[in-house]
Amino acid sequence: MEYVIEMNHITKEFGNFKANDDITLQVKKGEIHALLGENGAGKSTLMSVLFGLYRPEKGEIKIHGRPVKIDNPNAANELGIGMVHQHFKLVHNFTVLESIVLGRETVKRGFLNMDEARKKIVALSERYKFQIDPDALISDITVGMQQRVEILKMLYCDNELLIFDEPTAVLTPQEIEELMKIMVQLVQEGKSIIFITHKLNEIKAVANRCTVLRKGKYIGTIEVADTSKEGMSEMMVGRKVNFVPEKKAQTPGDPVLEVEHLTIRSKHTGKNIVADVSFQVKRGEIVCIAGIDGNGQSELVSGITGLIPITGGKISLNGKDVTKESIRRKCIEGFAHIPEDRHKYGLVLDYSLQENLVLQSYYEKRFQKHGFLQFGAIRDYAQDLIQKFDIRSAHGATSVARGMSGGNQQKAIIARELDRNPEIVVAVQPVRGLDVGAIEYVHSQLIRQRDEGKAVLLVSFELDEVMDVSDRILVMFEGEIVADVRPEDVTIQELGLYMAGTKRRA
Repeated sequence: MEYVIEMNHITKEFGNFKANDDITLQVKKGEIHALLGENGAGKSTLMSVLFGLYRPEKGEIKIHGRPVKIDNPNAANELGIGMVHQHFKLVHNFTVLESIVLGRETVKRGFLNMDEARKKIVALSERYKFQIDPDALISDITVGMQQRVEILKMLYCDNELLIFDEPTAVLTPQEIEELMKIMVQLVQEGKSIIFITHKLNEIKAVANRCTVLRKGKYIGTIEVADTSKEGMSEMMVGRKVNFVPEKKAQTPGDPVLEVEHLTIRSKHTGKNIVADVSFQVKRGEIVCIAGIDGNGQSELVSGITGLIPITGGKISLNGKDVTKESIRRKCIEGFAHIPEDRHKYGLVLDYSLQENLVLQSYYEKRFQKHGFLQFGAIRDYAQDLIQKFDIRSAHGATSVARGMSGGNQQKAIIARELDRNPEIVVAVQPVRGLDVGAIEYVHSQLIRQRDEGKAVLLVSFELDEVMDVSDRILVMFEGEIVADVRPEDVTIQELGLYMAGTKRRA
């Protein structure tokens, strides 16, 4: 059997840490080959070796049976390998056209010749129904559109093997569906795809075969059609996983968070992004805000937590008006915030893990003396949280946050926020980009907070999560709450109608 690509016995080490330990991956022509594993299992590292970003200590790579050496991404491109990275590699103040031709510019008499590139990009965009404006700035287009630009970059270079690294982590359900169709179309045209993910539904939907990694080691390659989701998750995590979180019936107590007539006006359009929103979250209750991305959920949470100014309304915590309080004051009063964008608002990426774990509490007596940080105390505290929340990284407490896997970055934020014993946990997409084991863990943490009599405000675009975790669902559409329902009283289809704005029930 000739494979498009073979990675045989690849070992990649960082110091004493083996990120990839004797891994073999073989991809056939015209297949979607899923690469499945927990956060930190070594999936992205293996693909970075294939794309020339890392050099392996051992092993060889073959393309169409011929051994090759891939020292850098340009060499990978020359060999027909393209990659869409989990965190996009785009220049934000470039246009779509400039971003796609970067590194592949055609020059005539010392001047850039963009005409041919534009024609090719527009033709590709139309062929895959991307609807992309080549003159739009990267900073002005949605995350889903940015991903399409990354895909166009690969197609523009005529790459034959396409690597998608966690491509759905930042997409809405509708965008995910579109991406799946595009991937199927690409393999029908003779391309081959390596699809890194830990979403089992997506693997079942589009992948032909699946290679499973666990803790840097090769576990096996399976035919997707012949293997159940439960079987795949057990290979991935090494134990049975509970897909639906266990939740005891609970009677909510007094209101913890009260939001009254909250209004937030857009700086750009002058319209209300959040329009006269009122609700309560009580002790022992998980209230979930559902809706299609872009209907004011992010702005609502940013207004409540103090990240953006509000135009009008009142926010109370345990009966106390905290509308005008600073973010630090809100934290001290009992707010915990797991933000939507972990890189922008959750972590200082160039700080160590231990520094990130005390971002909210470094000024407390236990961590400083006369204004000087006590690094011994910080290290001990960090090691305690690392163990308690199972945060995995190459160098433990001293690991730089930027070098950690997305799931372990998320675990670090959750550890920091929940360990402060908050009154209310505001969690925005807390399981975005996490594997099934980590999702089960995060949900159990949120449910534990609720069972201990805390309040939880969850924002989610995943309908399964909305239905399984929440006690009450508020649906937002165009900045307003259009429904306040209990999961047991509503179907997923009905929820979809509220989210699309075709049905209202306040």
